[in-house]
Amino acid sequence: MLFRVACILLAFATPLLAQDRQGRDTPGEWVVDHTRHFGLWDSMCDHRTTGDTKEERCYLRYVEVFSRDPFAALFLFVTPGPEIEIGIERGTRFEDQGIRIEDANGTTLWTTDRRSCLRGRACTFAGEEAKALYAAMRDGAVFAFDFA
Repeated sequence: MLFRVACILLAFATPLLAQDRQGRDTPGEWVVDHTRHFGLWDSMCDHRTTGDTKEERCYLRYVEVFSRDPFAALFLFVTPGPEIEIGIERGTRFEDQGIRIEDANGTTLWTTDRRSCLRGRACTFAGEEAKALYAAMRDGAVFAFDFA
């Protein structure tokens, strides 16, 4: 099944991912300070207090729900650096070359063969890998996902 999402990427915000104190991807104790919508993307900032320390973070987020019942979605989080996480529901599987960015002519600009991404596990890109992904997101027309 081919799933295509038009790819629009705006400016960067500041830090991390939505996790509770046990590391689960949930809102947990985070309190939202800022939300702004940019087409398909949301700019989010939130905070939580740990003892006397206020932790703050901001990020760009995109959520694409591809099944309502049972619920299943893909998530994109962009933080400074850049660092880009493709959040994948547990158990989701992709074909080889099944996560990619294409230009308007269908030419692949970026793809990953990272096994953890294709098997629905951790899929985070940092450093030079994230810069290459960010450039493809900026220049591409379609973020395509081929599910296995």
